Amino acid sequence: MATREDRRTGGTLPPEDRLGMDIKRAEQSLITAKQLAVRPAGLTVPQYAALFALADNPGISGAALARACLVTPQAMTVVLKNLEERGLIDRSPHPWHRNVLETHLTDAGRDALVAADARAVLIERALAAEFTQEERTTLRELLTRCEQAIARAATDL
Repeated sequence: MATREDRRTGGTLPPEDRLGMDIKRAEQSLITAKQLAVRPAGLTVPQYAALFALADNPGISGAALARACLVTPQAMTVVLKNLEERGLIDRSPHPWHRNVLETHLTDAGRDALVAADARAVLIERALAAEFTQEERTTLRELLTRCEQAIARAATDL
């Protein structure tokens, strides 16, 4: 007869052995903290991420920006529309590829980014302070392995 745990988990992997929930909790904590950090600058986390990426990649296309921010092109379209309506970015046709819009920060966008980043960096510093440099390197390596394992498992679905 199947136990309660077998019915709940399919009997394949008990909850205490599932790393995905630990990763998700850490991600949610980071997103929640970043939301609190960037809100006074009038930004959401996706808007902040887009402005942050744009600062280092002026003229980047919406599709490339979506990849850089790890969101779908459709989600980035909404973010860019909101940023453009607020005057934080300018978009114009690429000089050679008329179907591609180049995106640039405006002065107001740069100001919003600076204000948001001043607070967001506090979270990054607090996170980094919990680990030695060697531990941070190891953590990055482990997270990369997590991504690779997830990608491999997804191809088998």
